[in-house]
Amino acid sequence: MFYRRKMTFVATLALAVIAAMLTVATSAKNILPTGKDHARTQVAEPLNLAVLVQDDLISQVANELGVTREFIKSLPSGSRVMVGYITTGTLQVRQPFTTDLDKAARSLRIPRSSTAASAYNPYVEVSEALRAFNGAGNGRNAILLISDGLDTSRGFDVTSSAHTLDLERAIKQANDRNVAVYAFYAPGVGLTSRSRLAASYGQNSLNRLADDTGGKAFFQGTTGFVTFDAYFERLRRKLNEVS
Repeated sequence: MFYRRKMTFVATLALAVIAAMLTVATSAKNILPTGKDHARTQVAEPLNLAVLVQDDLISQVANELGVTREFIKSLPSGSRVMVGYITTGTLQVRQPFTTDLDKAARSLRIPRSSTAASAYNPYVEVSEALRAFNGAGNGRNAILLISDGLDTSRGFDVTSSAHTLDLERAIKQANDRNVAVYAFYAPGVGLTSRSRLAASYGQNSLNRLADDTGGKAFFQGTTGFVTFDAYFERLRRKLNEVS
């Protein structure tokens, strides 16, 4: 008799544990990022977005093309995307503004990662890209600048960090066209991959460009390289804050 009562108690306890586990599993399923919570990780409103990539960035940037393509393809319907490369003092437009997000994503290529492609000054090409924002499209205007931010066109003068002539012009022109600039810092194969001072100089300039146009600059430290995954997640959240 005692043995049967003990077995009954054990069976009842086991059923209770299973029921509790099922309840926890159901609750966990209910708190997965769906609905409103999931929407926080997606850009909520259409954008007119120019993606500009500096061509002399270190080779590790090539590993981030996949997540960059996914970001472009994940933009909401009605978005328009342009893709360009800042190289040797010119802006190479790989894809003019288009609503075909897959086509825009495919136009991304591996950066040359060579000093032969050094831009010396990314802000002249930012100004050139700004002229492509012609008022078409209904979304907000933004640039995603992937760059080391370093302007050596007039020499490497740390006292002018974040206050170069072409940076000031780019800020003014972006504000005149109502374009917010967002920046991902990545070191170039030249000075910013060897000098913390040069990296800090470039980051200061990117931060100034972003702050003064209503955007945001993303970077972590002055050495090494951080993948873009966290940057894109923070970028989505930032874009949704101002949407």
